[in-house]
Amino acid sequence: MGAGYNLNQSNPLLHSIDVGDSLWAFTKNKINNYVLAAQLVVKAKTYNSENFRYGRYRVWGDLILSKYFNVTSQPNIEYLIRGLSCKTEAQILGKSFQGHSAVRTLTLIDHQILLAYTKNLKFETRAHLLPEDRLEALLLSEDDKKVHDFIKSIPVGVSEKRIKYLYSTAPKRNAQLAKELQKIYQGCCQICQWNPLDKYGHSLCQSHHIHWLSRGGEDKLENFVLVCPNHHNALHRLDAPFDFSNLSFKFTLHEESLKLNKHLGF
Repeated sequence: MGAGYNLNQSNPLLHSIDVGDSLWAFTKNKINNYVLAAQLVVKAKTYNSENFRYGRYRVWGDLILSKYFNVTSQPNIEYLIRGLSCKTEAQILGKSFQGHSAVRTLTLIDHQILLAYTKNLKFETRAHLLPEDRLEALLLSEDDKKVHDFIKSIPVGVSEKRIKYLYSTAPKRNAQLAKELQKIYQGCCQICQWNPLDKYGHSLCQSHHIHWLSRGGEDKLENFVLVCPNHHNALHRLDAPFDFSNLSFKFTLHEESLKLNKHLGF
């Protein structure tokens, strides 16, 4: 689906990281070398819904500051990982990072060592940013030609897996769900409680997918909130994460919670 810039885990240790700090991700490449995959500079910490398959805890990387590295050309850095402060006594390195142990705390010295190592690394060219808000709008318009034309206009291309999803798998929007949401909240914005029906006599608030359809979200009522046009624009333009622990959207300098909730079940 492209560069995610977020990580999910079941270990609460993931949330011990501070906003602005770095989360370093290691992986194995196709020739079984241990390599450095990414540096996510954390912009937000949120909770997923309790039944989320990849764990309750999530961190979001800053879209500009975070980096993905080319793993194909990297040499084996097992020696570097074993030299960090986190203990890795297992004979097979991967066994030291299984389950909850996949998340480890690093020291400032560890961080500086990793930063120094990345100076000569090549970036992963496929980990580029699309105009995601525009892509989501086109997908919701259900105009297949516009979606195809948009994908073709991306200079560095889009992954085959994501193209297949956008062209054939992504769910179509069910207009009835949006009408049901309007009825539940009588046209009011769930965040600021603005009610255009009182002033204008029309339902001007819009349904917003918490997990965007263009990124694999489902078109179901539990993935919707009703918001005013201003909040809808802000959520898309700023790509605000949603925290299920307190039903709030996290913006750069503050968070805004749902003042109205009758359908999310929390």
